[in-house]
Amino acid sequence: MKLFFEFLLPPVVDNTIRGIKFPVYLFMAIAIVSVVRSSIHLLAPDGGAGSIAGMDLSVAGARGIIFAFALWGSAQLICAFIQLAVAFRYRSLVPFMYLLLLVETLLRMVVRMKPVAFSHTPPGAYANYATLPVAALMLILSFTTRRGT
Repeated sequence: MKLFFEFLLPPVVDNTIRGIKFPVYLFMAIAIVSVVRSSIHLLAPDGGAGSIAGMDLSVAGARGIIFAFALWGSAQLICAFIQLAVAFRYRSLVPFMYLLLLVETLLRMVVRMKPVAFSHTPPGAYANYATLPVAALMLILSFTTRRGT
């Protein structure tokens, strides 16, 4: 168990890839997608609430919804910058970041149980079902060591 936690949170954080390289390269792509996704929420006039998520913004409180989506985008952008730093400079933390991605995705799926009306299913709802198994697999693969090392 101690080895598991030392792999997730190594005593020295550096650019060393301790497992196979594929999870790191996929994490780079995830970080770039995170920058794009968060920028849309932050910069789109409706924060993506209506144009992407399909929420009806004609009701009272629409400005609050748009504001919340923009705040969400700013938080996502900070997370995306951390992901980019890990992907390109602190690769030894990639397994830990996959664990965080799993937890974040699960929490987003749980929050969907709160009642809200969408005109269509937001793209992120579909992406959650792909993200969970991929992040779990990449976490497992992160623990796989390369041959000859």
